[in-house]
Amino acid sequence: MRDLMRALALGTTLVASLLVAPQAIAQDAAVTGQRVAGTSVRLSAAGAQDAQTRAVAAAAPAAVSASATLCGSGYELEFAERLPDSRRYGTLFSYVKSTVGKHGVCVVFDNNTSSAKKMKLKLCPNLTGATCKVDEGTFSQYAGPLKYESSNGLHVMCSEVTALMWNSSGRAIIDRVRSATLCD
Repeated sequence: MRDLMRALALGTTLVASLLVAPQAIAQDAAVTGQRVAGTSVRLSAAGAQDAQTRAVAAAAPAAVSASATLCGSGYELEFAERLPDSRRYGTLFSYVKSTVGKHGVCVVFDNNTSSAKKMKLKLCPNLTGATCKVDEGTFSQYAGPLKYESSNGLHVMCSEVTALMWNSSGRAIIDRVRSATLCD
């Protein structure tokens, strides 16, 4: 009798999971591939779920589109972050792409001030001993784009991006380090 109860419980769990799983998959699929309004830029799954990214994209669709164009075709907006905070001296954009046999991350650091600033953008892949890519100088519009593409998605995921901006007296007004992609 005990074995019959276990088998019945297992069967019930299996049937319930089969009935619920398609709905969960459908909900995830609905989030992936959404476009930023007024652009041809798609949001990644992480970008579509991030309220801050959606808000920045809605407020600045032209900047989202321009940054995506710099990255090239196939990239989706992973995140957009105002830096250092709501004052928004700069905006850090990260785009990802995943196709058969190729994964990529692309970052752009937008200068939102009215003057040229010393800026530095650095992208480091998640690979021991790999060389980081850097764009540093005085920019009136943006630093980057910096891209890392690989056939191994593990090297792309959890890449680290650093965005720095200095004022005219040499004091850092933006100093942000974060993962360039969704990372556990």
